[in-house]
Amino acid sequence: MFRCYDMYNHTTMNILENKVAIITGGAGSIGLTTAKLFLAEGAKVVLVDMGQEALEKAVAELNSDNVIFSVADVTKSADVERYTEETLAKFGKIDVFFNNAGIEGVVKPLPEYPEDIFDKVIAVNVKGMWLGCKYVVPAMNDGGSVIITSSVAGISGTPDVSAYTISKHAVIGLMRNQTVELAPRKIRVNSIHPSPVDNRMMRSLEDGFAPGKGEEAKKGLEQTIPLGRYAKPIEIAQLALFLASDNSQFITGTTQVIDGGLSV
Repeated sequence: MFRCYDMYNHTTMNILENKVAIITGGAGSIGLTTAKLFLAEGAKVVLVDMGQEALEKAVAELNSDNVIFSVADVTKSADVERYTEETLAKFGKIDVFFNNAGIEGVVKPLPEYPEDIFDKVIAVNVKGMWLGCKYVVPAMNDGGSVIITSSVAGISGTPDVSAYTISKHAVIGLMRNQTVELAPRKIRVNSIHPSPVDNRMMRSLEDGFAPGKGEEAKKGLEQTIPLGRYAKPIEIAQLALFLASDNSQFITGTTQVIDGGLSV
């Protein structure tokens, strides 16, 4: 675990001690793994996701009095307002916002890409993050941290996933806008850009790239990564933990690439 030294009281403490964090996409692999780290480092955590059953399972796995969940559709302003209010009602404040919810869409070349799927991806991956900043950030404590999940697809071109690629580029604009707007409040805003992560989303994409041959697709994708493998959810969570903590107090407006060298 990480530790922070209090020079005034000559004691060590967990690096998120007394902080309150909201994690959207909280029942997914990155969100849940990050919640485990945040809790271990002293935070109180609110998991936000669409499925009540998945959230109940996640909270049971975390087994902590310092975590609650809120069932919400991040594309609906009323839901975003509600999970913000529920956080304040339970824990009294917000210090960290991990704006992480996202979906992959389908694998199709652009001329064949279904318009309804495009609309859904943009709604979740762009509007959902915009609404999160619109309603959560005004309720945050000054000096807090906003972490936005993008992707290596947000800094390069990726074939056959146009909606996903567009959405992950778009949230960099949101990050940069919020960096400037929130600087007077000393709120840091950064985006995370993972390579493929070994989780459910990549199983879906692998099968889309090579129907019925997902394992072959995985091996092919791994060969494009200099370190030779996918990222692990814990590795993304550790980066989120650093950005959430006061150890990153002078880091804002950055695109934090965590991709095993893929984008070099």
